[in-house]
Parts: sequence; C-alpha cells; structure tokens
Amino acid sequence: MEMTKKNPFANDKVKYIAKVAVLSAIAMLISKLEVPLWFAPEFYKLDFSAVFALLGSFSLGPVAGILITILKNLLKIGIFGTTTSFVGELADVVVLVLLCVPAAIIYKRRKNIKTAVVGMIVGIVLMTVGACIFNYFVLIPFFAKLFGIEVDAIVSMGSALNGNVTSLRSLIVFITAPFNLFKGFVNAAVTFLLYKRVSKILHL
Repeated sequence: MEMTKKNPFANDKVKYIAKVAVLSAIAMLISKLEVPLWFAPEFYKLDFSAVFALLGSFSLGPVAGILITILKNLLKIGIFGTTTSFVGELADVVVLVLLCVPAAIIYKRRKNIKTAVVGMIVGIVLMTVGACIFNYFVLIPFFAKLFGIEVDAIVSMGSALNGNVTSLRSLIVFITAPFNLFKGFVNAAVTFLLYKRVSKILHL
C-alpha cells in the first residue's frame, strides 16, 4: 500500500493561520479592557491589544501583524458591533499597522534586542504621526457629525484637562500626540517583556 507524503509547507501554513487566528482573538478580547488616562478625554482609552499584534509581527512577519490587526477589528465588529460606523475600527487598523509593520521589517533584517527596540521606536513615531493626521482630518470631524455636535465641543473636553487646548489643532498636539506616544511605549514595553517567553510557543 503506497503511503502519501505529508507536505511540510501545508503544515506550516496551517500553523501560521492558527497562530494568527489565536493572536487576533486574544487581541480582540484584550481590546475590550480599556483604561482611561488622566490627561486625555474619555474617548481616548488605553488598551493592550497592540501587544499581540507586535508579538505576531516579530514572530511571524509584518504580514501577520496586518492580518492580526484587521481580524481583531472584524471580530470585534462581528461580536460587539460598532459605535463609530466603522471609522474608529479603521483608525485602529491604520495606527496599529503603522506601529507593527516598520517594527517587524527592521527587526527582520537583524534579529536582536537593539533592532527590536529601534523598530518599535520607529513604529511608535509613525503610529503617533498617523494617529494625529487621522484624528485631525477624519476621526474627530466624523465623530462630531455622527453625534450632532460641534468640533468645539470635543475641543472643550480637552480644554477641561489641559489649558493649552484651545482648538482642534492644539487638541491634536497636546492630547492626541501624547496619548498615542504613551500608548505606543506602554504596549512596546509589555511586548519587550513578554517576547522571549512567548516566542518559543509562537515558533513551535
């Protein structure tokens, strides 16, 4: 009786898909555990879902980071729905891709602690810049229109926390940028602490 040979590439593909799916599901669940910050209005909350996108990006490559970010948001929409007509989810995809992809590409060139740190710093900067642009031109104006309020009403929420906030532009500079820098560095720090332990499982 002739034995059929197993295709190792097929096994690797199945493992890859399984790992991406698991990391996406965990990221989705973690994204619901949001923490308000003292220096930002209530619509800006810290979560740690980027950790799992970063772990996937470092272990499985930049494409995995993109897939995890997209799948996380699709799962979140499918289970919990959306309160932002998908714009909030789109913003999340954009900023997390800007964080994870550069970090993974830089790390892939030479896999060591230095390139991992440099990659995450570059990713944090790009994520922050992307978030500022998206919030200024799309997200905040859309939120104002969605809820039938003036942009100034959103600006006033920032003014109540920081006296330097007097316009949408200053809200971006003094609230949006620091929030995303803080979020990026916190998620990067947790990723740095977890990666060595988790990478052994992700490379099985």
